[in-house]
Amino acid sequence: MIFWLIYFAFNVWRWGSYFNDYVYSFKSNVVEFAIHIIIVYGNIFYLIPKFILRKKYKRYVAIMIFILVLVYVIRTSLNYILVTEKIYPESHLASNFFDINYIVAVILGELYVISFVTSIKFVVEWFMEKKKNEDLAKLQLSTELKYLRTQIQPHFFFNTLNNLYALTLQKSDNAPRLVIKLSEMMQYVLYEIDGTKTNLLQEINHINNFVDIERLRFEDRIHVEMDITGNLEDIEVPPLLLLSFVENSFKHGMKGNDKLEIDMSFNVEQSGYLEFKLTNSFNPNVFEDNSKPHGIGNENALRRLKLLFANDFVLETKTIDNKHQLFLKIPV
Repeated sequence: MIFWLIYFAFNVWRWGSYFNDYVYSFKSNVVEFAIHIIIVYGNIFYLIPKFILRKKYKRYVAIMIFILVLVYVIRTSLNYILVTEKIYPESHLASNFFDINYIVAVILGELYVISFVTSIKFVVEWFMEKKKNEDLAKLQLSTELKYLRTQIQPHFFFNTLNNLYALTLQKSDNAPRLVIKLSEMMQYVLYEIDGTKTNLLQEINHINNFVDIERLRFEDRIHVEMDITGNLEDIEVPPLLLLSFVENSFKHGMKGNDKLEIDMSFNVEQSGYLEFKLTNSFNPNVFEDNSKPHGIGNENALRRLKLLFANDFVLETKTIDNKHQLFLKIPV
């Protein structure tokens, strides 16, 4: 309604100033716009879906020609009866009902209105459909990320409960401390993570709790070094992403080894990227191919990286001198 009112007011002003007769312009536009609106919406909601979208182009053209002829007859007749007895007053020349110039002018004018309004309609619908698809894509991404997180959490807690079970079998005094650490980690996972991103400092603290749990279990068999550089304040990362790599380094590094050495570093660059490096010792005789990711953790992490960052990340793994090295670079 707003569109038609503005369009009508503009036409009344334009032709009124042309003839210096705003009463005539108003009356003639009332007649013409009533016809415009009927034809335009008939074309948008009936002719295009029924013929154009079904590829019945010849029938559409034939019907449109018939409609334009009918529009000419009705519009000219109504103008003659209700507005003025002059045919084609815009030409300032004497004209009759069958004047070819007038017929062409009316038909072209009607085609212009039909094309103009239909174009606006389809452009608006295209933007709405585009937004709908974008919202759907975001929903699908969010759903898949939530699913991937649900895969990580039971997997992690299952491993941690195994650690607790091992300590209770040993009647270790470290069992209560492990329960406290596990409680802190569960609080972080269940209550403090509420989206696709979490604070990097919280994530590092979460990793520290995990490392402490492993230390309680293996005691002096584990040596972990952690290096942090750059400004980590207000930096956000995907929750539990880095932990999955750390967890795998413990899981596979302890196989066939009496001791495990782990070095990890976090470096936030001024360019807006986080570099995470992780190196752990391992026994090469245990694995046939250490360059491939192991277990659900790394496969899950790689899938999450692709969903979150598309191709804007680097993930590299290699083995040198009985050490497995991982390098991750992500935007933050």
